[in-house]
Amino acid sequence: MDITGRSAADNDTLQRRQSTAARIVIGREEIERFGDSNVGDVLKRLPGVTVGGAPGRGGGGPRMRGLGSGYTQLLINGEPIPAGFSLESLTPDQVERIEVLRAPTAEYGTRAIAGTINIVLREALQRRLNDLRLSTSVEHGRASPNLSWTRNDRLAGPPGSAYNLSLSAFRRHTTETLETITTQDRLADDAPLLRQRETGQGVSHREGLNLTGRLQWRLGPADSLTLQPVLFTTRGGNREQSALVQTLGASPPAYASSDTQGDSRFSVARASLQWQQRLGEDTRLDLRIGGGGFDAQSHVRRRERDAAGALLRTRDDDSDTRERSLNSIGKLSHELASEHRLVGGWDLEAIRREEQRLTRLDGQSLLGGTGDAVDARTRRLALYLQDEWNPSRQWSAYAGLRWERIDTRSDDPLAPVDRASAVWTPLLQAVWKPHEKSRDQVRLALTRSYKAPALRNLIARPQVSSRAPAPGPNTPTTSDFVGNPGLRPELATGLDLAYEHYLGAGGLVSVSLFHRRISNLMRSVVSSEPQAVPWANVPRYVTRVENIGDAVTQGLELEAKGRLDEFVADLPPVSLRSNLSLFRSRVEGVPGPDNRLDEQPAATANLGADYRFRGWPLQLGGNLNWTPDSTVQRSANQRQRFSRKRTFEAFATWTFSPALALRLAANNLLPRDYVSATTVEAGGVRETSEQVSPTAVQWTLRLEMKL
Repeated sequence: MDITGRSAADNDTLQRRQSTAARIVIGREEIERFGDSNVGDVLKRLPGVTVGGAPGRGGGGPRMRGLGSGYTQLLINGEPIPAGFSLESLTPDQVERIEVLRAPTAEYGTRAIAGTINIVLREALQRRLNDLRLSTSVEHGRASPNLSWTRNDRLAGPPGSAYNLSLSAFRRHTTETLETITTQDRLADDAPLLRQRETGQGVSHREGLNLTGRLQWRLGPADSLTLQPVLFTTRGGNREQSALVQTLGASPPAYASSDTQGDSRFSVARASLQWQQRLGEDTRLDLRIGGGGFDAQSHVRRRERDAAGALLRTRDDDSDTRERSLNSIGKLSHELASEHRLVGGWDLEAIRREEQRLTRLDGQSLLGGTGDAVDARTRRLALYLQDEWNPSRQWSAYAGLRWERIDTRSDDPLAPVDRASAVWTPLLQAVWKPHEKSRDQVRLALTRSYKAPALRNLIARPQVSSRAPAPGPNTPTTSDFVGNPGLRPELATGLDLAYEHYLGAGGLVSVSLFHRRISNLMRSVVSSEPQAVPWANVPRYVTRVENIGDAVTQGLELEAKGRLDEFVADLPPVSLRSNLSLFRSRVEGVPGPDNRLDEQPAATANLGADYRFRGWPLQLGGNLNWTPDSTVQRSANQRQRFSRKRTFEAFATWTFSPALALRLAANNLLPRDYVSATTVEAGGVRETSEQVSPTAVQWTLRLEMKL
């Protein structure tokens, strides 16, 4: 859809208003507003979206409705993001728009119990564009430079052909302090048994190069051939030193100090070729084939010493992961005279993942022959059909049906995996307006969605705790991890209801309710007693993901945005944005009152404003993000706690000319420590491990040039 004569904010809001599916569109104006260094920082301000990890740090990935761990479907150009890829490696300059779908659709896929975030990379436009942006961020006195270049122009060839190239290079430095407090108390009388405090300080660096492109050849008035290459490559390292102090305990600590050094490399390369052809006046064919892969290598060495500084043990972890994939996507669209738009298609993908990991303790292999190498293959086939139609000028409706099958095979030495799962997901969505030109509308969606088990949760290869290395004993909070080949996918039945009132200049007020009923809930469970394992000479605590039963989650999402002068004519045109989301969930079979879904907070909110001064080339803005503390009862014997997050950020932009601007931004202006804790009750003992992560203000200065 091409919309002209409107502001960018109006265009984004109009696309949202006219979409039958519940869709929020974030365009270039909103993406660029705060001068963020990565896409993850943009997402945290969206309605109902939270980001894991400490404030200002990220690292946990975006979560819709407070649900992570695979509940939120993440797409780039409509395809699942590559395994191991972090959105923090993608710069906003490389993104055309962000689409947030609160209910699943047959075309985009239904592995979206919480919703879908689709990131659309820059498109090839007819207008000439040559932008260069130089920035540097400073935190703890360490600078992190960034360079971004975007080029858009006509392409030699048939009229209408164009290309877009986006390049970003960065180097990031971080300094972190982490404190871990471990306590043990006897359950019978709360008598203290252990008190430990480990304080670590580390520095890390990461540099990377990102390249995305889109080359589009026009083959006719409505026909085109598009090539989209993508390349991401990063490398980094970290150094950390820690000291362990024990003030109470029946036996001395395993070590008094440790130092860790690590290096890693990661690269993703993909390319897709898309052919769009008009087969008739009302019929279009869209074919896409693509392929690519990623490679990741890492080496971590940890040395532990006693109080006198003598070396006790050295542990080396080496991993080498390689993944290759091919996919084919096809879509046939047909417009009917009766206001129906039929779409049918397929989505086929084949993935092969090879992973080798070697864990050595003092030079000797720790796992031996129990699963150092994994060769896994996944095939996914999806077929779908959907119909979007307008029964009247007041109603628009959507019906879809998707069938998806996933086959997974693995040659894991411990437990070979050969399993298949198939899911049918019917979908219904509708929009009603009181009359054709009404600014009010009501949305309703009835959906079926699912969450497939992650590959690492299926494969039985053990991952030994780095805090309590084998072959000795470990504790419930330093348990090892093994997969579970018998995992079943989670299934969810959903209901979404929303009221929307649209204002002028891209403003709106929205109230949304959602409900999900989940069966076959997957959750990590720590064994209640140590188990005999082949990688140690003593029993050890083990964590594995299990299907534990059913769960329910529901919530209320409020959103309001607009300009002050729309409400009171004499007020300045300050743009306001606010959203508040309230979440509730209950896991059946787990004792309450905090038997919530994993890491789901009770609420999240954003309040932001920006103002462009009249007669001055100055724009100021800020945003406050808030998430309260939360406690989750994961199982009968395991509990997690997370402190509240409050992040305030601000920016100032001075526009020297249409071709030159300078932006100053500050992130996490109200820094505070972030605390997370895990408590496990096992063997008559309550053990708690609490981690305290200090945070800091990050300043960014960015020069934006149009060449």
